[in-house]
Amino acid sequence: MVQGRMGRASRLTLLTLLPLLLWLWAASALALAWPAVPAAASGAAADAAAGPVYVIPVKMTVQSGLASFLDRSLSEAEDAGASLAVLDIDTPGGRLDTAEEIGLRIRNAKVPTVAFVSGKAASAGAYLALNAGGIAMSPGSTIGAAMIVDGNGNAVNHPKLVGHWTSEMVAAAELNGRDPDIAAAMVDPSRRVELAALGRTKERGEILSLSAEEAIKVGYADTMARSPVEVAAWKGLSDRSIVEVKPSFAERVSERLTSPGVSTLLLIVGIAGIAIEIIVPGFGVPGIVGLLGFGLYFFGQSVAGFAELSSVIVFIAGIVLLVLEMFVPSFGILGILGTSALIYGIAGAAYDTGDAVRSLGLAVLVDVVIVAVFAYVFRRRGIWNRFILRDQLTTEQGYVPNEPRDEWVGREGVAKSALRPAGVAEIDGRRLDVVTEGEFVAPGSPIRVTAVDGTRVLVEPIVRPKE
Repeated sequence: MVQGRMGRASRLTLLTLLPLLLWLWAASALALAWPAVPAAASGAAADAAAGPVYVIPVKMTVQSGLASFLDRSLSEAEDAGASLAVLDIDTPGGRLDTAEEIGLRIRNAKVPTVAFVSGKAASAGAYLALNAGGIAMSPGSTIGAAMIVDGNGNAVNHPKLVGHWTSEMVAAAELNGRDPDIAAAMVDPSRRVELAALGRTKERGEILSLSAEEAIKVGYADTMARSPVEVAAWKGLSDRSIVEVKPSFAERVSERLTSPGVSTLLLIVGIAGIAIEIIVPGFGVPGIVGLLGFGLYFFGQSVAGFAELSSVIVFIAGIVLLVLEMFVPSFGILGILGTSALIYGIAGAAYDTGDAVRSLGLAVLVDVVIVAVFAYVFRRRGIWNRFILRDQLTTEQGYVPNEPRDEWVGREGVAKSALRPAGVAEIDGRRLDVVTEGEFVAPGSPIRVTAVDGTRVLVEPIVRPKE
């Protein structure tokens, strides 16, 4: 009984900690409203009237966090009336759908843009560079190698995907009159392209990547520069102040939390922690870790600009419904509603709903194994007592469910009612329910107790010798 009360207290305490998720969401909203303060490289504050040059670093994997950061940075440049936005690119690439979103934002920017390739603009990074109004490359930098690969780095040869991404690269190249065949050769290894300016041919089976010198020769870079300051001078803006935009702490954290692997891991931790907490008596580490896992998941998605308060509220409602299912008999209705709310909240908070559902499915499969192993390891600690009644009420423990009646054997009494074969008899002044072995005994007849089986008292009539 004590263990059962601890289980209920555990779930009630779990409900009281659910507002932690709301607190984390509010913290992420505050972080978004308080971005990092741009630092002027010249040491002077940005002067909107002078049209400063904004330098925006693109030195992370192309994914949802980068999209949110670039949108904020370009918005700041637009609000400040910047003369130029320099995208300092050094990235291995990333998600193609995110690259398309960022490319559209760059094309629609209300300030002139230049891509400064300071390291490598590979894959999706090459696409971002081609969407800018101009391209400057640092000595030793590269651009290209935009073939589609999966999460393990293996080439994806699906005709529709390759065709779509090739057309996107070609369209971006044509924005500024660059050779579309070269852009296609960066994506499709089956393309053969003559590079007359370089005196060589890109053969089938190769993926095209260009050095800074090669890119200038074929028209895929407009100038060579060693720093954003030189890029500004190339554009005739050497007299303008330089404003370097830095990702805020929350945005740097969000970049890590929204990456596919980390977000799936957070879901695994969240589900496993809550599931183990429901099984184990008392509230402890698993429940806290589970709530933190879910809290960090929503925090990252919120800072990235995807999770809204409605998704968090629906998710918390789902947990509440699942906990209530443990108390309120609902024939599974509360459980179904709670599960649906959890899925909706998690998927609705992500950039890609399909990816979120797949990550959630993977997390559930992994958690089934984790919880099963955990339950097996701690099976001797009463882990299943809230599901299976194992306590026994024995006489050794002092429990006496019925008064012992063995001493009644041999005693005599009188039938108070007809025994047919059951009835009532009076023995030693006490009325008892008795039964015969089948004989009929008339009221008032003497009887004797022959055996006691639990609560069953067996009697027989007493035949006295005739006088």
